Amino acid sequence: MTHATKKTVAALIPLMIFLVLTPGCAKKAVEITPDLAASDEAMYKLGEAEMKKDMEKAILYLRQVIDSFPKSFYAQRAKLLIADAYFRKSDESNMILAAAEYREFIRTYPYSPSAAYSQYQIAMTFFRKILKPGRDQTKTAQALAEFKKVITDYPASDQARTAQEKVKQCEEQLAAHSAEIAISYHKRRAYKASISRLSEIMTSYPDYSQLDRIYFYLGDSHFQLNLFDQAFPYFTKVVTDYPRRPLAKAAAKRLVEIEKRKAVPAKKKGKKG
Repeated sequence: MTHATKKTVAALIPLMIFLVLTPGCAKKAVEITPDLAASDEAMYKLGEAEMKKDMEKAILYLRQVIDSFPKSFYAQRAKLLIADAYFRKSDESNMILAAAEYREFIRTYPYSPSAAYSQYQIAMTFFRKILKPGRDQTKTAQALAEFKKVITDYPASDQARTAQEKVKQCEEQLAAHSAEIAISYHKRRAYKASISRLSEIMTSYPDYSQLDRIYFYLGDSHFQLNLFDQAFPYFTKVVTDYPRRPLAKAAAKRLVEIEKRKAVPAKKKGKKG
């Protein structure tokens, strides 16, 4: 046995080691024999096997791998296994723990092939908690930022390609949320506020799947303010670019109304002459 191994074994005696997983958790004991303590692989495999039976106990073994053999290949695997274990739990507190573990993995092993996976998983801890449009979209914005980080930091990874699809989903969600707010302003006759919000959506989310609604309500908000010249191109875009969408007929009617209203002053002027 080498001097380094002797030091590792000595550090693990007595054989019953007590560790606290997280604040509020009860202490658990795991027995680590000298033979087990001398092998990062054996301790990792024990933790891996224990994961299906007792997650907390498994994590104790895996953390010991990390602490005793920090530069080991199995230390990296142990770190990911702990993060994945928290991630599978799905609840809010475990999502926070999972994100923290994945972030620590990236800091500790920045050049690991699993760094891209870890960053993707960080994004997923937020993505899994996204709420429907109309409710708080903080998690959506956080997920979007983390998915973009996957693409920026690991552009050649498999996770970057998947992250691109998730970015589209997050942007769609944020656009839909903003659209609900903008349309609610329109319904309350707060047309200027509606125009401001709708214009922001059109600029920030050019790939939004419901842009016909954005154009229509932009047109109608201007229409209600008697700004017919500004309304006209938006209604025209709905009719020409989205002819089969439900709002196309309403937009066509508005175009007819605009022509009629613009013709009225001209007739009055002709009578005076």
